[in-house]
Amino acid sequence: MKHSFLDQYSDRDSFIHRLDPRTKLITALVFILAVITTPPTRWQVFVLYLFLIATLILLSRVPILYVLKRSLVIIPFVVLVTISIPFVKEGEVVGSYNIWLWQVSVTYSGLQVFWNILGKAWLSVLSLILLTSTTKFTSLLKGLEQLRMPRVMVMLLSFMYRYIFVLVDEVMRMKQARDSRNFGGRRLWQIRTIGNMIGTLFIRSYERGERVYVAMLARGFDGQIRTLNQLNFRQTDAYFGISFSLVLILASLINLLY
Repeated sequence: MKHSFLDQYSDRDSFIHRLDPRTKLITALVFILAVITTPPTRWQVFVLYLFLIATLILLSRVPILYVLKRSLVIIPFVVLVTISIPFVKEGEVVGSYNIWLWQVSVTYSGLQVFWNILGKAWLSVLSLILLTSTTKFTSLLKGLEQLRMPRVMVMLLSFMYRYIFVLVDEVMRMKQARDSRNFGGRRLWQIRTIGNMIGTLFIRSYERGERVYVAMLARGFDGQIRTLNQLNFRQTDAYFGISFSLVLILASLINLLY
């Protein structure tokens, strides 16, 4: 499994890449909060949000097709959760349809809520993809730690990112070994084999975790992760943060005035 499926383009050089990870974390969080709190009827504000995030993607030099492909992954999950809202939400009826023995009605307010959730989810995912695509995951963890995120959570994220690839490779090797032994037979036999694989993977993961922990203690680990690269908050970060905040304030004023 490739280790760069999250920060594949984080080694490129652009204005967004050179920003401090803490600046990008805070601005992404503020952007998501602004998107979530915007009323669904303010479509002008959502157009401004889309223009803002599209401009940042162009400045980052991350391939647009890559961003779109990654962002569309979330759409089926959002649709699966919200598909019933237009049919159960009360309000003005847009149309009625006969499905077998049932007559279902689609309401205007239900469609509004549906598109509101879908649009907000897509804009939020775009901002997160931009964040992870322009920031190395180690730098992202360092920024979270300096923003006073609990150290245990940062450490868990670090180990998860490091060893999820090892576990996936382990599963692929087990699957290859299973298939080479002519995996087949009755359904009950297949379920039993898969259950044994899951149990074996759990035991191997536990033993690997124990070995890694002992190796870390042998190298003087005291609960704090130290890195050679230090984060520097520069004037560029301050200018970007102020400009980004002004755009969001402008969007809020449009929301209030219109």
